[in-house]
Amino acid sequence: MTAHIEAASPHTMNTYGRLPIALSHGQGCRVWDVNGKQYLDALAGIAVNTLGHNHPDLVPALQDQVSKMIHSCNYFHVPNAEVLAAKLVELSGMTNVFFCCTGLEANEAAIKLARKYGHDKGIDKPEIVVYEKAFHGRSIATLSATANEKLKKGFGPMLEGFVRVPVNDIEALKKATEGNPNVVAVFMETIQGEGGVNPMRIEYLKQVRALCDQKDWLMMIDEVQCGMGRTGKWFAHQWAGIVPDVMPLAKGLGSGVPIGAVVAGPKAAHIFQPGNHGTTFGGNPLAMRAGVETIRIMEKDGLMANAAKVGAHLRGGLEKALAGVQGVKEVRGQGLMLGIELDRPCGPIWSRAAEAGLLLSVTADSVIRLVPPLIMTEAEADEVVAILAPLIKTFLAEPV
Repeated sequence: MTAHIEAASPHTMNTYGRLPIALSHGQGCRVWDVNGKQYLDALAGIAVNTLGHNHPDLVPALQDQVSKMIHSCNYFHVPNAEVLAAKLVELSGMTNVFFCCTGLEANEAAIKLARKYGHDKGIDKPEIVVYEKAFHGRSIATLSATANEKLKKGFGPMLEGFVRVPVNDIEALKKATEGNPNVVAVFMETIQGEGGVNPMRIEYLKQVRALCDQKDWLMMIDEVQCGMGRTGKWFAHQWAGIVPDVMPLAKGLGSGVPIGAVVAGPKAAHIFQPGNHGTTFGGNPLAMRAGVETIRIMEKDGLMANAAKVGAHLRGGLEKALAGVQGVKEVRGQGLMLGIELDRPCGPIWSRAAEAGLLLSVTADSVIRLVPPLIMTEAEADEVVAILAPLIKTFLAEPV
């Protein structure tokens, strides 16, 4: 019998509250740890592994690319960067793309775009509207745009130039910006991920688009977590029938290969000029191939429709299993981006689910977040419900 392998990382910085699990390999929506235990993956690397694990079409394409070229640099053209950019422009109805490596980088670029947009109009101290419960990253600029004060502790002073408003309240937005000539942009997530799976209402998205048009502001929509087909449309804001001026992407765009992108519409497409922004690894051949292949496979296999269908099935199953359970406040979200809000902090659910063979996360203290691969089947969604619903009921029955 093989000895049990302890999961430990003593030489890596202690920046994550990790579970004592070390994953070894995966197949589809299943992963295995180094001791051979199997888990159903309803987390997908936090909305990253669009195609699950070891996808039979993706892996050979990446192997082919690795054998040709992994990295060049941005002194040269990268053929697949243009292929991927053209595809993102087509899917979004926007104009052009800047490639980077992460969601944080994409959001940082969006903030720089907004500031330069202001400076180009003669505004010396541009301000950007951001939201309560927002999360845009952990660099100083994106942390300043983020709402969570706990994350900021010890890293002040934060960057100035942000105006914070509540979600889904157009009057609050108008009031917060009234008479302020320095406002240049409104920056939001269509569905807040880290903030607790909080969707912006369709009517609100339309109202903000109209206000931005009226005021000549940039409407910047962070689709890092909710984009790339997860909600059943390519980008979650498309449910509202609007087009933003700036759209950061990352996570699911490369199915696990690090990639980020900022897609810009006509108002923002030509703000950056040579020397204004850059990144060593952005747009590298491997990441670009991953993006091209991810979208190709999503289209070929109808994964957006699958996300909508299986997501509705999963949500329906959860609502049925948790109906009338004291302490369950709401099941919400869209497609395969779902949150179950409880009336109390529920951190222990994270580890208990893993013990029961299910990977998920708990965010905003009291919201169980499910963001599985877009290849998930209805049978696998039923498994999620079968494991998770009893755990929630048991947890809520415990004394507070």
